[in-house]
Amino acid sequence: MPSTPTQNAPLLTASGLKKSFGHVKALRNADLTIREREVVAIVGDNGAGKSTLISCLSGAILPDEGRITVGGHELELGSIPAAMEAGIATVYQDLAVAPHLSVAENVYLSSEIRRGGLLGRLGVLNRAAMRERATELMDSLGIQLDNVDKPVEELSGGQRQVVAVARAVSRASRLVIMDEPTAALGARQSRIVLDTITATRDRGLSIILVSHDLPRVIEIADRIVVMRLGQVAAELPASEATVARIVGLMLGEQVPSGREATA
Repeated sequence: MPSTPTQNAPLLTASGLKKSFGHVKALRNADLTIREREVVAIVGDNGAGKSTLISCLSGAILPDEGRITVGGHELELGSIPAAMEAGIATVYQDLAVAPHLSVAENVYLSSEIRRGGLLGRLGVLNRAAMRERATELMDSLGIQLDNVDKPVEELSGGQRQVVAVARAVSRASRLVIMDEPTAALGARQSRIVLDTITATRDRGLSIILVSHDLPRVIEIADRIVVMRLGQVAAELPASEATVARIVGLMLGEQVPSGREATA
């Protein structure tokens, strides 16, 4: 069940974001607010600015203008380490998993748990701790895997996706950004991912979900943000959304004068 975001405090605020690539204006004064424990879906046609917006939020791209605050503190722009320090983790569409490594090793990829004492200083990993914590994390997210020692290359597409989500959850303290998490997945595998998103919110995190899958967006999100021509054209509660209404807003039809879409 979606949460009640109108009762939640602002977590992230982006204001006046602008970004151009040569003569292409990818973002034109884009504004966005994310509340605590909220799933926000960002939708829009190709070229609407969705990927550029989340890249700015994650620190992967430096905007030309604008500011971002997280928890009331201004975020250093264009810095992935600063975004991670602020509690933001991102799952990109390519997942960036290492197929030959195990599930546990992928969850702790680049943040491996080392042994104590001299062995740890020599770089020896505590694989038992990694397996134990990865299993606990998977269980808390409702992810059913036979064995966290299994190589990721032996998993289905949906299972690989939730491993990438679990890695982001292990690193995020505030916000997880997901770029097209159900792309190219069938109905059953998509359901696994959607259930994991719900479990992530239930852990107290907020989620930004970029997706073209409008029916599933309506199902999983608390609020839908429609982007068009590099700006946030409209916002509406998912409970008031239909696919036809969202498509109309994406095409510039019935766009209200304010930010909140109305019937």
